[in-house]
Amino acid sequence: MTSTAQASQPGAGAAQPDHLEHVIFITAAAAMGGFLFGYDSAVINGVVEAIRDRYDIGSAALAQVIAIALIGCAVGAATAGRIADRIGRIRCMQIAAVLFTVSAIGSALPFTLWDLAFWRVVGGFAIGMASVIGPAYIAEVAPPAYRGRLGSFQQAAIVVGIAVSQLVNWGLLNAAGGDQRGELMGLEAWQVMLGVMVVPAVLYGLLSFAIPESPRFLISVGKHARARRILEEVEGKGVDLDARVIEIETAMHSEEKPSFKDLLGGSFFFKPIVWIGIGLSVFQQFVGINVAFYYSSTLWQSVGVDPTDSFFYSFTTSIINIIGTVIAMIFVDRVGRKPLALIGSVGMVIGLALEAWAFSFDLVDGKLPETQGWVALIAAHVFVLFFALSWGVVVWVFLGEMFPSRFRAAALGVAAAAQWIANWAITASFPSLAEWNLSGTYVIYTLFAALSIPFVLKFVKETKGKALEEMG
Repeated sequence: MTSTAQASQPGAGAAQPDHLEHVIFITAAAAMGGFLFGYDSAVINGVVEAIRDRYDIGSAALAQVIAIALIGCAVGAATAGRIADRIGRIRCMQIAAVLFTVSAIGSALPFTLWDLAFWRVVGGFAIGMASVIGPAYIAEVAPPAYRGRLGSFQQAAIVVGIAVSQLVNWGLLNAAGGDQRGELMGLEAWQVMLGVMVVPAVLYGLLSFAIPESPRFLISVGKHARARRILEEVEGKGVDLDARVIEIETAMHSEEKPSFKDLLGGSFFFKPIVWIGIGLSVFQQFVGINVAFYYSSTLWQSVGVDPTDSFFYSFTTSIINIIGTVIAMIFVDRVGRKPLALIGSVGMVIGLALEAWAFSFDLVDGKLPETQGWVALIAAHVFVLFFALSWGVVVWVFLGEMFPSRFRAAALGVAAAAQWIANWAITASFPSLAEWNLSGTYVIYTLFAALSIPFVLKFVKETKGKALEEMG
């Protein structure tokens, strides 16, 4: 998908929209895709044990059902840009909304394990689309003076979606008497958990009919008059609309589509800067962050925590994730990307090492000893906090800034693909690794968090305060 023009008409960046509230509404509506991204990614956390019991499957098969959605994510992310450039951003959002809805219904009413896996892939495709369309649309409709703040809506919506899914799961589990397979609304509780996503999915679809198409897309298909009306609506009446249209057209015509060949070079296939981007993506996932969102309820139950309490702890972890994300959004431009990443790495090492220590103790009456139980619980929250205030946000900032303009989009695509693959590897391997040795699994995550420190110190350059044109 083509990116929004960065330059702006002199004075346009300072022009306040006549209806800023409407611009915020447009942004929030588009960010509903991010909310669904977070919700669908995390809702599976509440149904893992029920799926294992319902279909009587081992850890390896269970892991594939949980992780298979990531294949859909990768395909959706890879194709969303081309779809949106052909039919428009709004139509693409509507397709994603339909896929989210169908996936929720299919996942709630599966006939077999394998059609459940299929509906997970469909939902993953929608997640991939939402991960691309939301940020691009917001960047293209946001007034230049507000682009950064409005752009943060997407990440905020993702972490809120994660938290809400955990809260809904906890509430439904309580309503079912603490049993994931307990009867609820004529179904088993876990089916209702997956089906509830129909509500935000339908809302997302309805909101897509209430917001305008991207002016940039309209200009690309020759609908200049409509583009002018929308530019006036979102950027204010003081903007020279003809100049803005010409500016966008000029930027679009001057853009070169990056080629995969642009990324090649150096001693190891890709250029060094591309490998650094891949490294950031892989480290972000190999610290095991998605275990906290896909498997936390199962993890706590495996060390003796009551199912209802385990769901509540998953929710509190999501709240910590929101707090950490807000901290990162406040300090990423003040402290800098690199220092924040290093602070996060040190904090993650401490949190993960304490979890590994706590899980190394034998269970007593099916539970961790009291001291180790509290250490594990607090350490898990510390780990999520330090990840959220650093690598959760900083990696995406780095990937958006660190590559030269001539191949930024192509390099970002490769790095994002590496991130989905690493996410899949961690998600698919955790159940089997946990059966092998839960403490040892967390030692592995701790080692990756520790290795991220010299990686950042040696290879990653600070991008704070630098123009994108300076990257090379």
